[in-house]
Amino acid sequence: MNELSTTVAGPTLAEFEAAREVVARVARQTPMESSRHLERLFGAPVRLKCENLQRTGSYKLRGAYNRLSSLSEEERARGVVAASAGNHAQGVAYAARELGIRATIFMPVGVALPKLEATRAYGADVVLAGASIGETLDAAAAFADETGAVIIPPFDHHDVVAGQGTLGLEILEQAPDATTIVVPIGGGGLAAGIASAVKQRAAAEGRSIRVIGVQASNAAPYVASLAAGSPQQVPVVPTIADGIAVYRPGALNFEIIRDTIDEIVTVGEDDIARALLVLLERAKLVVEPAGAVAVAAIMTGAVPNDGPAVAVLSGGNIDPLLVQRVIAHGLAASGRYLTVRIGLPDRPGQLVRVAELVAGTHANVVEVMHTRHGRGMQISEVEIDISVETRGPAHRTEVVEALRRAGYSPVVLDD
Repeated sequence: MNELSTTVAGPTLAEFEAAREVVARVARQTPMESSRHLERLFGAPVRLKCENLQRTGSYKLRGAYNRLSSLSEEERARGVVAASAGNHAQGVAYAARELGIRATIFMPVGVALPKLEATRAYGADVVLAGASIGETLDAAAAFADETGAVIIPPFDHHDVVAGQGTLGLEILEQAPDATTIVVPIGGGGLAAGIASAVKQRAAAEGRSIRVIGVQASNAAPYVASLAAGSPQQVPVVPTIADGIAVYRPGALNFEIIRDTIDEIVTVGEDDIARALLVLLERAKLVVEPAGAVAVAAIMTGAVPNDGPAVAVLSGGNIDPLLVQRVIAHGLAASGRYLTVRIGLPDRPGQLVRVAELVAGTHANVVEVMHTRHGRGMQISEVEIDISVETRGPAHRTEVVEALRRAGYSPVVLDD
């Protein structure tokens, strides 16, 4: 929808502008980078709003600081509490430290160690509780009831939306010619803030701008909710984009997004992995999976080209162990990594022969696993899993066909 309703819920343009002055006390104005690679794919200029370079590693600091700044002296004295597995935890912890407020952060028992250590380093008291974020939220709510601490929600609050919307005002100033902004959507705080702020500012300037939201296919409650006309809870399948994996939209966020977002698209796991790889290789940017979905949407053609676009990279807090797995997945999804399983006669020289066949296609062997104990194998057989680096889909096919011509029956394991 290009025309902004005069009855949009949430912060006004004046409130977004006031929040920007508040947020500027702690948040950096993050850079806006161009991407020639994405421009060639998209057919128009593509800029990357690098909120992965924000303090605490994500945009969450903006909403958290704006919310905490609005607390009364009596509320500040009671302290604050939040539940989060990552970015919200760090944003609240940092904001509380800067404002001299005691913060208690509840995190799931299995939270990634880098996120746990970062939250503690910002001065918060961290309590590990619950095997899932739902159980962690319940523990935080119980703590608030017992102590009187103020709960700081991750997205469903007027002040949080106002804080996140300051990112939209920055985008318009850094990319005044942009016609489209592509933004990740989880609970909806960031998307609601950006969409409302930029639509109101654009309307005041007598122009229009399109905002497209992106969800992971495995966790897309806004798609179902907008179709139903009200917030719906949906099952969430595990996704690498855990930062935007929510079961249900925020109530206020849904109202704003319903009236301001032009379209919501979804991207799959392979799409996200490929986007992370492109950002790492081409833009030299480390981005977490949830922060890369806007780029994934551009790469898959889900974003129509009607002029310059801005993709919001919402965060960069990614566990190094996950980076390793995602890169491998992204290489496979891009046709640059191949793993095949091959049954061989158990006699000398067979592994060498396979290696020579692969080398003959100019592919590089990176790993070999050898076993005599595979299911269904004859006593005279062995089985190998061989992983190779390839140059792309055509090269992958060349490697597999070379093995087949030699009489082997390779089974591709990473399709």
